[in-house]
Amino acid sequence: LNLKEGTKLKKPLLEYYYKEDSLDDPMISRDHVEAFGWATRSELRKIDKMSIKINKLLIRLFAKKKIVLVDFKIEFGRLSSNPKKIVLADEISPDSCRLWDKKSKKKLDKDVFRRNLGSLLKAYEEVASRLGIMH
Repeated sequence: LNLKEGTKLKKPLLEYYYKEDSLDDPMISRDHVEAFGWATRSELRKIDKMSIKINKLLIRLFAKKKIVLVDFKIEFGRLSSNPKKIVLADEISPDSCRLWDKKSKKKLDKDVFRRNLGSLLKAYEEVASRLGIMH
């Protein structure tokens, strides 16, 4: 959309994608989700609410570690034991987030691999170390 990388938006932007590798995971609208019966309007509101909450939690978590959460993707699904229950059904990791060092803007995520910026392992170890889950 011709935005400079790292442009801070006024509010979180929620996007929906149809998870299908053969179609290259196309972006879809909320109307698609409802029309195809994948989720109801009420369930979409629940997904939106959970997404905003996760966003706030991650921003705070990473900010304490001097990491900027640029964006992230998450997937929701249903429990086989309770198909009416919508749950976060994905990992949250440097593979699914864009993370930058707060001061230097050095990338600490999968873009290190995508853009050939150095060692992906070192970037992930840096995030794990700052989070205190690896010493």
